[in-house]
Amino acid sequence: MSTLTERAYAKLNLALHVRGKLPDGRHAIETVFAFCEDGDELTAEPADEFSLTLTGPFAGDLKPDDNLVLKAVRVLHDAADVEGGATMCLDKRLPIASGIGGGSADAGAALRLLTKMWKIDPGLGEEVAPSLGADVPVCLLSQSSRGDGVGDQLEPMEFGFTGTPVLLVNPRLPLSTGAVFAQWDGVDRGPLGDWHDGRNDLEAPAIDLAPAIADVLEWLRGQPGATFVRMSGSGATCFALLDNLDAREEAAKACPAHWWHLATRLR
Repeated sequence: MSTLTERAYAKLNLALHVRGKLPDGRHAIETVFAFCEDGDELTAEPADEFSLTLTGPFAGDLKPDDNLVLKAVRVLHDAADVEGGATMCLDKRLPIASGIGGGSADAGAALRLLTKMWKIDPGLGEEVAPSLGADVPVCLLSQSSRGDGVGDQLEPMEFGFTGTPVLLVNPRLPLSTGAVFAQWDGVDRGPLGDWHDGRNDLEAPAIDLAPAIADVLEWLRGQPGATFVRMSGSGATCFALLDNLDAREEAAKACPAHWWHLATRLR
């Protein structure tokens, strides 16, 4: 049997403007997505049934029988009307509930992987992705995009920053996306133009719930070579874009040991 592998790329929100609450309880947002070269790793090979094994430093934070990967695979399996299942292994390298894609990136990787393994139309993965969560469509594509609506109305964007060194830092505090949105003050602070001049409207409510985020942001801003610092998504992961790889490596070495960090580059 041939084993296939897909990477679940870590997602960053370069800016995230919350514009209001929708009738269905979700929020209208405007955001700019970017993706890192690194993330979780998912492998699969054909089998009679579906199974998922979890490995990696954050495997203990997930339940193998209640996982977005299995949900994605089953939704795609039913939509494609194929026979058989898959034996899968998810190497969980990214912290959960951390604002960098997590389960959505894993689900996107599962859709890409099983589309290849079952030799089905990739468009079917794009068709089922929205039913799995607002971030799954962009994580399926894993390319820089502007997102409107609830983040699922996508427009691919070219920034020319592929290879830019980036350092991700999380104070090892999981944050519920729902809880952070519930803490948002409801004020529409205006539309998103250039992401450099934008903001993350969830930063303040996230800091209210996890004050250590403010410490991470302050620390990142103080690193030599840091050109852009922001919190991603609903937190608690923050990131810095840096001038060069040497600056990134020095910052990574200096990162406090009680924080999680990932030194990577933008795709």
